[in-house]
Amino acid sequence: MARPEQVLLLEPQHELKFRGPFSDVVTTNLKLSNPTERNVCFKVKTTAPRRYCVRPNSGIIDAGTSLNVQVMLQPFDYDPNEKSKHKFMVQSLLAPPDMTDMEGVWKEVRPEELMDSKLRCVFELPLENEKTHDMDSSKMISSSLLKSESSVLSSKSMSSNLDDGEVKKIMEECKRLHMEAQRLREENKQIREDDGLRMRKSNMMSSPHSSMAVKKDEGLGIRAMALIVLFFAVGVIVGKLVL
Repeated sequence: MARPEQVLLLEPQHELKFRGPFSDVVTTNLKLSNPTERNVCFKVKTTAPRRYCVRPNSGIIDAGTSLNVQVMLQPFDYDPNEKSKHKFMVQSLLAPPDMTDMEGVWKEVRPEELMDSKLRCVFELPLENEKTHDMDSSKMISSSLLKSESSVLSSKSMSSNLDDGEVKKIMEECKRLHMEAQRLREENKQIREDDGLRMRKSNMMSSPHSSMAVKKDEGLGIRAMALIVLFFAVGVIVGKLVL
């Protein structure tokens, strides 16, 4: 006897996607909806129980309601050359009207009464645009720095009433920002070199660590934007002093 079709609606229907980096817990959601007029018992199972934490992994979905299941992938060393063979299965059955013991219902249910849906796991890495992002950030820093220095120099030559102490402070700030920008450019260069070395090692040893580079790149991107804001502030101050 063929099993009945799944009454629960799954979202997503066929794939659970996990987006890296995988150096920390990665969580994806599975929505289970019950469009029927009866309560439905469910269980979520996986072929790799040690690699995932599922909350909740079983329960009852009332008629006409839905439930979000969190599937948490534990940290691991991701190998892009290795395809994921992990799978999940959602089992369900119509809850008896007089049910008092859900575990007892699962033990007594006949196989032909069970309904199930299967999903496969897909691992994804963020788009590899960090290198172009580093280059764009360096260009923005250099451009903002030149504009700030140009504003200071022009204000000094145009206004004879400009306070020497204020000019000195602005020049010192620009010098500090210039040194910080140079340091960031050197860090970006070193990270790109280290990233290339790690990628070459990962191809040889099948143990990539790209997530570390991603985190460093994100940190540098944030500091780069902070510097740009500082450059803009310096330009505003110079403009006010000139006026």
